Amino acid sequence: MRNFLAVLCVLFSLTSINLAQSSCSGFSLGRGASLNGFIPFPADNLWNQDISAAPVDPNSDAIVNFIGSSTPLHPDFGAGLYAGSSIGIPYDVVSGVPFVAINFTAYGDESDPGPMPVPRNAPIEGLPNPDDGDRHVLILDRDNCWLYELYSSYPQSNGSWNVASAAVWDLLNDEQRPYTWTSADAAGLPIFAGLARYDEVAAGAIQHALRFTLQSSKEAFTPPASHWASNSSDSLAAPMGMRMRLKASFDISSFPPQSKVILAALQKYGMIMADNGSSMYISGDPDNRWNNDDLDSLKGLTASDFEVLLISPLYTPDNLPTGQPPKITSFTANPMTVSAGQPSTLNWSSTGASYFVISPQVGAVRGASVTVTPAKTTTYTLYGTNAFGRTTAKVKVTVQ
Repeated sequence: MRNFLAVLCVLFSLTSINLAQSSCSGFSLGRGASLNGFIPFPADNLWNQDISAAPVDPNSDAIVNFIGSSTPLHPDFGAGLYAGSSIGIPYDVVSGVPFVAINFTAYGDESDPGPMPVPRNAPIEGLPNPDDGDRHVLILDRDNCWLYELYSSYPQSNGSWNVASAAVWDLLNDEQRPYTWTSADAAGLPIFAGLARYDEVAAGAIQHALRFTLQSSKEAFTPPASHWASNSSDSLAAPMGMRMRLKASFDISSFPPQSKVILAALQKYGMIMADNGSSMYISGDPDNRWNNDDLDSLKGLTASDFEVLLISPLYTPDNLPTGQPPKITSFTANPMTVSAGQPSTLNWSSTGASYFVISPQVGAVRGASVTVTPAKTTTYTLYGTNAFGRTTAKVKVTVQ
């Protein structure tokens, strides 16, 4: 009987984990809200892989010396304000928020189109006084389990947002942005996936790699990155996506509790180079529950305490992967003519797409159909995207 109960307990535990990973319904709502154990993207995603036994790159020592072996680790997040701004990259978990238009000011051709569920009061990086820096906005849509990330974000009086770039990420699936495309981050990566979040640290474990920056990068990237933003021609400069790992020999036992959780993650999952910036700065969310004295202990580490994992494959302008963008074989509306406020179902057939966006009104979608209720005659555009590009198709619903 006891063995039977033990088996039931294990099955219940596994079922709970599977349910947590199949839905975002367990998220709390609001700025910096807890995901309550949910880990973005599947377990096989590169962000979530245990790399504690992964091989070291043969040029690891030389790359670390190029970074500067005595360069200190720096938590670029914490409690309170610095120079009038919060410390870190905020995020907001929303539900039932209207989808609004996204207007592009710079990288629209490499961005996912709107609409997106971005509240007018969404937290902007640097709040309450964001400057003209990155101004990232990260939104998790609890209802549909999508992540929306904006760069250089400015709210408009009509509820829309002007942004330099934007990307949507399916929190339930692996997604690869087209090679050489940026995202809201220089490396073409999701930002949220690499944040050190207070809710995880409070729960006792970070179960993914962390995002970090370096001063110099070269014209190359390695997975999971898809884009470079080179500022150096030195062969030892990092490619976007380069992963570093805290050496297993580094003793973390004496560190205070918050830092110890972060260091354990750096030994098990490492950190992924995501942007140009101050060297060895790791990213996290701003939260007044962080203990800044605790986090300051991380500054006692230097680049020499880390090793560079094997950089393979390495993509440059000379050896980019090639393949076919998605193929959309049909995109229809039924019925094609409706009265104002009456529904029409959009249906599509496609091969090779990793995700879809329908603009206007709809946003990111899964499956092969969605119902719309246009108030006026509307032409809908279906965007199918994979690692090799994007394909579009249009259909018009006439409102009489």
